[in-house]
Amino acid sequence: MIEEILPHIYRIGIPLPRNPLKSLNSYFIRGQERNLLIDTGFNQPECRLAMDEAIKELGISMENTDILITHVHSDHSGLANSLSTPDTRVFCDSYTVSFYESNKNTSWDYAKDLIKQGGLKNIDLADHPGYKYKSEPINNVHVLKDGDIIPVGEYYLQCISTPGHAPDHICLYEPNHKILFSGDHILGTITPNNTIWEKPSTVTRDLLQEYLDNLDKIASLDIAITLPAHRDIIKDCYGRIQELKEHHQKRLQDALNVLGQNKMYGAQVASKMKWDMRNKTWEEFSVTQKIFATGEALAHLNHLVVKKVLVKELCDGLVYYSLAKAKQE
Repeated sequence: MIEEILPHIYRIGIPLPRNPLKSLNSYFIRGQERNLLIDTGFNQPECRLAMDEAIKELGISMENTDILITHVHSDHSGLANSLSTPDTRVFCDSYTVSFYESNKNTSWDYAKDLIKQGGLKNIDLADHPGYKYKSEPINNVHVLKDGDIIPVGEYYLQCISTPGHAPDHICLYEPNHKILFSGDHILGTITPNNTIWEKPSTVTRDLLQEYLDNLDKIASLDIAITLPAHRDIIKDCYGRIQELKEHHQKRLQDALNVLGQNKMYGAQVASKMKWDMRNKTWEEFSVTQKIFATGEALAHLNHLVVKKVLVKELCDGLVYYSLAKAKQE
């Protein structure tokens, strides 16, 4: 499906087969000299077919079209390599560059460690959709920094660095037309998955706190319309930001309620938390859902460790969480 959202800005629906997200909103902005394509879809045939059809229908030439990757997740970056020509510039954060330049056996170590130390049994990295449908190494990369401007036709797109959902997340803001391309930072009817991107036993970044801080960063902008990477356009960005902040406060409390006075590892906590999954039991969760739910639980548990509400310890290859002594008294 192709829809002209605003003058010279088109939303391209890219199907994400066998994935609960269902589809990706890729955005094409037509300029005078160069165009911009925001996010690509997975590196799988169904995504490429939909993109090829859109390229044909819109009369896009990739020779004068650049690609912007909002973050490293494969549903956003998967086709970056195959769509690129020698003249295509690929804009992304420095983390994305290092991720795709790294040896394939090391750039995904964080996910292997999450699976192992989080206590997900009988699950392999090969089951992760991001790993299965990732892009090949990306060429002609241009690293974006917070505040950088990309001019495309009448639009001047400002890079807003918003780590949290991923270590490298970028939003784009057009101040003259008050447009926000929010990627996965702000979604309308679903909540972005927050996880950890380091080994659970030695994680140093509190990406959940970064995510919450960057919601406030976006809330300071003058926004008339928000174009997210999934589902419907968001008309009240500020109201949605407040809902997301409240959601994570409830999820933090849920994790604490599940933990109680016990000592538990990530998958144990995740298996007992409240998920909007049509009342499925943990045993009915798909492999992908278990990975994402455990990552979400770990992000919240790690945040509580940083806040000194919880402590953690590595025992027999698993990271266990429990209340700090001061909180038990």
